[in-house]
Amino acid sequence: MKYVLGLDLGTSSIKTVLFDQNGKEVAQRSVEYPVYQPHNGWSEQDPDDWYEAGVTTIRYCLDISGVAGEDVAAIGIAGQMMGAVLLDSKGQPLRRAILWNDARTSEAAESVRKLIGDDTMMRINCNPVRPGLTAAKIQWVKENEPEIWAKTAHILLPKDYLRYRLTGEYATEVSDASAMQLLDVRNRCWSPELLAAMEIKESQLGKMYESTDVTGQLTKDVAGLLGLSEKTIVVGGAGDNAAGAVGTGVVAQGRAMTTIGTSGTVFAYCDEPMMDEKARVYTFCMAVPGAWHFMGSVNSAGNSLKWYRNTFYPSDKEYEQINKDALKSAPGANNLIYMPYLTGEQSPHFDLKCRAGFVGLSATHTICDVTRAVMEGITFAMRDVLEAIRESGVHPDVMRLCGGGSKSPFWRQLCADIYNLPVVLPDMNSANSTALGGAILAMVGAGMYDTVEEACDKIIKMRDESFTPDPASREVYDKTYAAFDKLYPQLKDNFAEILDI
Repeated sequence: MKYVLGLDLGTSSIKTVLFDQNGKEVAQRSVEYPVYQPHNGWSEQDPDDWYEAGVTTIRYCLDISGVAGEDVAAIGIAGQMMGAVLLDSKGQPLRRAILWNDARTSEAAESVRKLIGDDTMMRINCNPVRPGLTAAKIQWVKENEPEIWAKTAHILLPKDYLRYRLTGEYATEVSDASAMQLLDVRNRCWSPELLAAMEIKESQLGKMYESTDVTGQLTKDVAGLLGLSEKTIVVGGAGDNAAGAVGTGVVAQGRAMTTIGTSGTVFAYCDEPMMDEKARVYTFCMAVPGAWHFMGSVNSAGNSLKWYRNTFYPSDKEYEQINKDALKSAPGANNLIYMPYLTGEQSPHFDLKCRAGFVGLSATHTICDVTRAVMEGITFAMRDVLEAIRESGVHPDVMRLCGGGSKSPFWRQLCADIYNLPVVLPDMNSANSTALGGAILAMVGAGMYDTVEEACDKIIKMRDESFTPDPASREVYDKTYAAFDKLYPQLKDNFAEILDI
């Protein structure tokens, strides 16, 4: 029996899962690491924390499983997207990594827009200039830390830094690189035109691969440290959401997925590089060769609930009481609406200055109403993304759910009611779908399966259980969502004014 490791490099922790070649979980381990916020809206991490956590989790999985290192054929890494890791000529980090949810780059994004223009960016990258994407973060460093930029020899994404530490190779792949805004998304390669406009050398970027391609093997020192073979390959892997799509079988037309983690993402498969003309959602390369996807992310999905728990339910570590209390309030949360913009927002508003808030709060509201409103507001924001995908011509028949939030039966039904779509889950630990996606890509790269689609068809089974929309709840939620949808345009200027005080 051969085995593979799927690594899910998230914002709050890394999760490593050891799978056999049939996709069965053998062992898993998570290790958390800190997020640094030296200024309001900033979000950074130490890249070496990722590596140390990766080493710890891999060794644990091997030790507890008893699997021999030489039987682990491949590693697939999924990772948080849109970050920026800057290294010097010796491969040493020059500063902490700037993360996907960092909110400092509004002015830098305008600089990128002046250099390139949205029309050109849409033509090449299929997306307009966005402050949350990597190009704006690179531009921020150029403008604000020129001494760092002058020493920058390599620019990597978070998971690709971990790859570099494991293999010594500077490499990336198309799904994660799509969000750097330096990629020709249609042709799945670096764009000479975009690189020239930003004065970035292709040699500063990782070599481009497809997600199933072999990008390198473990170095001798790392193999010895981990207890693995030097022959263990590391494949391209994928951005976390693209990997999650593979791990839930969203690898064919008509399939869609919602991931509820720190962020909340709605993801839909496309067999061609379609675009949202209103630029509310992203068009990126899929982890399946020759395919693309729509994707939109809510910055503070699980993060909103985590903030709420830490503030009002500090002892409810598993969110059990939160779920019980939410059920005590009726759909619509007694006419209370939560806007989940704790760290600004990506899709569909792309406004780093907007902030969270409760609208409609009165003396009649209970803690149960407020709790339900938080979970409903997060889901309304994810419906914003789904509506943009629908309007762009993709209409999913069912929504597959994964991520930590998928463990909540209440939240599963909430998604069904607010989306007006049946919700199903993989017949596995759905919280590990992203790691499984990385592992499936590794299996294909190691030759265990010929294609991603074949591997998914054989490995991924859906549960018999389905959460269908409740007609009465759906009626309430359609009306509440209509009110939610009007709030951001009415409050946009107020958010900016408050931040400028």
